Amino acid sequence: MSKRDELIAKYADEFKKMNIAFDMDLLTKVTVGLGPSIYNDDSSTVSCSDEFELQRLIDNFLVKKLGLKKSADEMMAAAKEVCAQLGTSNRNKYRAMFYYLLVKKFGMESAY
Repeated sequence: MSKRDELIAKYADEFKKMNIAFDMDLLTKVTVGLGPSIYNDDSSTVSCSDEFELQRLIDNFLVKKLGLKKSADEMMAAAKEVCAQLGTSNRNKYRAMFYYLLVKKFGMESAY
């Protein structure tokens, strides 16, 4: 099993622990789309307490990658909702899981 496959299985296990329904095929596609960032300890997670990081996530992922044309407030509210969904006390908010939930929230599965 490759390192990427191990990480995808890890994310799937995390979703199961949190009782969050997920589509394995979409999770795999989102994870593959993140490229090498999933292998770095710092870039593989999202810090919900860092407003600058959340704004960068909105600019680079939601606007540039997914092409969303929502208001900045609506996108920030969605990011914070995902933060809450993954658990405020959970220190491991994996980027792949975070992005997956944003894709589902905005119905942008067709981007993958």
